[in-house]
Amino acid sequence: MPPTSSPSLFDLPEPEPEKPAVEPVRPVAAPVASPVAAIKASEPVAAPAGTTGYSASSIEVLEGLEPVRKRPGMYIGGTDERALHHLFAEVLDNAMDEAVARHAKLIKVELDAEGFLSVQDDGRGIPVDPHPKHPGKSALEVVMTVLHSGGKFSGKAYETSGGLHGVGVSVVNALSDQLEVTVWRDGFEWHQSFSRGLPQGGLEKRQPSKKRGTLIRFRPDAEIFGTGVAFKPARLFRMTRSKAYLFRGVEIRWTCAPERIVDATPETAVFHFPNGLADALVERIGELETVTPTFSGRVERKGEAGAVEWAVTWSPIGFGEADGFVQSYCNTVATPDGGTHEAGFRAALVKGLKTYGELSNEKRAAIITAEDVIANAGALISVFIRNPEFQGQTKDRLSSPEGQRLVEALLRDPFDHWLTESPKQANALLGFVIDRAEDRLKRRKDKEVQRAAATRKLRLPGKLADCTRQAAEGTELFIVEGDSAGGSAKQARDRATQAILPLRGKILNVASATADKLRANIELSDLALALGVQPGNRFNLGDLRYERVIIMTDADVDGAHIAALLITYFYRVMPEVVREGRLFMALPPLYRIQAGSLSEYARDDAHRDELLATTFKGRKVEIGRFKGLGEMMASQLKETTMDPKKRTLARVTLPESEDEIADLVERLMGKKAEPRFDFIQQNARFAQADLDL
Repeated sequence: MPPTSSPSLFDLPEPEPEKPAVEPVRPVAAPVASPVAAIKASEPVAAPAGTTGYSASSIEVLEGLEPVRKRPGMYIGGTDERALHHLFAEVLDNAMDEAVARHAKLIKVELDAEGFLSVQDDGRGIPVDPHPKHPGKSALEVVMTVLHSGGKFSGKAYETSGGLHGVGVSVVNALSDQLEVTVWRDGFEWHQSFSRGLPQGGLEKRQPSKKRGTLIRFRPDAEIFGTGVAFKPARLFRMTRSKAYLFRGVEIRWTCAPERIVDATPETAVFHFPNGLADALVERIGELETVTPTFSGRVERKGEAGAVEWAVTWSPIGFGEADGFVQSYCNTVATPDGGTHEAGFRAALVKGLKTYGELSNEKRAAIITAEDVIANAGALISVFIRNPEFQGQTKDRLSSPEGQRLVEALLRDPFDHWLTESPKQANALLGFVIDRAEDRLKRRKDKEVQRAAATRKLRLPGKLADCTRQAAEGTELFIVEGDSAGGSAKQARDRATQAILPLRGKILNVASATADKLRANIELSDLALALGVQPGNRFNLGDLRYERVIIMTDADVDGAHIAALLITYFYRVMPEVVREGRLFMALPPLYRIQAGSLSEYARDDAHRDELLATTFKGRKVEIGRFKGLGEMMASQLKETTMDPKKRTLARVTLPESEDEIADLVERLMGKKAEPRFDFIQQNARFAQADLDL
């Protein structure tokens, strides 16, 4: 006997077959006449439907507009407020398509007291003649009741359009408890009513009329959107206004019943913007500071359908709650999730700026990316293309490859011309974008440093003479000019609370240095390490290892220059140290005056003259001048400059408004020499007292 094994999960015993209520049919020798007969012959052998609950009768076939009412989310994205107002967008898009095709010039939008929303245009009007594929039905009824019916599939009736699938207005009809269509066409007025997608009678031919166009009046169904559903006038108003910007040749008139308005939305308004998106952007930015004037325009493709309109500017302070924004449209349909046309827009701007950087010998332009260009940009872009492809019925994102090719091709030349025509604004924009790029690279490097330092202990510069107290309270860091002065300061300090960091001469001028040079500078890296902080955007005042930071340099011109460079460093890289009053200047003496056993120290020439006229008046004195801190004995340095009981410190502060300070720092310490030369010319007369004439 073969050995027995433990049962597997896959070796479950087969269930015994149930005894059928009816004896099964025996096989018949004659051949089966048809597949249907075969199925019927085997029916008694199959499991009864009752055992599974799932049979052919479970398969539903939805006809007409029933699918829309069963699953509205498939067509309008849900049943919330956004989806509700998408009904208006579908109807308005059709009217705008007539305007873009240059068949309509006027669109009227009205929200009445009963909650009905009306959209009327003066275009060609929906066709009312009998449809050849639907006998007994007019083209209007087919358009309103049959999914995927419309005049925008072949491109014969519309070169470019927002409606593509032929489901928009029929979906609106399906989700409205009442909908009325009035058409002025072929010398007559035509009318038909619908309810929840079903016609409430045939097409009615009314009185003769010379008008033309289409009027669609509807009210959303409470069964779909909930009891008390109603359009928001403010939202409708914004949607209407944005449409008017997208096509310069259209005029849109807005009317709303006063009882429907609960905010500042106007009852009536007329929208007509000859400059299109440029007018929209000017209104959007208002009084905001911008780096350049608005770059805007419209270009159409020659010989075939296709056009691009744009408006863009840059703001150093951002646009309201956001640093930047890009709003895009395709065939007047908003694409909030962007798409290929936005990609083409970014590519054109990046390539244009890089090319201009090469022409102007700005090597740093090579580091620019689309992220840097768009970071603080406010942009509106509208593209018109034939047969666009969107993701989903709500058209939130454009996926047509043609969108990117068209925008990049039509935008590139105008952008190049705009840059070269005005070098001043081009240089301002290029410098602004390069600064964004350098900030981006710095943030990336800071993250890398942070990750690398996360696993190792705090590293302090070897030349730092740290204090013994661990807590920051009551501690001081003296930044000292030169190693010799550092030696005297180390001897004179209070080891418990005072730390000494000597620097080698003049540090890097951060106001005129690139971000790469700043990161590569050893002196400044050591200073940041000693302070225990990360400079720039990663700075945290809570990480500062000392309560006070004291700049201690020689009391001469070179010392003043070094102090100015250090103050500039803190103001540009760690401004919170200055704003919180944590940065100080030591005031070492320049002279030692002695008469017998009496000695005093003078900070400068004016203080020396004051002491000679008062304390030492009538005495024979000896005056010694300190060439630098290194010449002072440790006891003298402690007595005059470092002992908290006797010293005098000058706190570095900022005025309430920093605009003037920022401008002064840029003029005196920035990259350009011309502002410094102008400052010297304007203020030279005030410095005659300090000159050896």
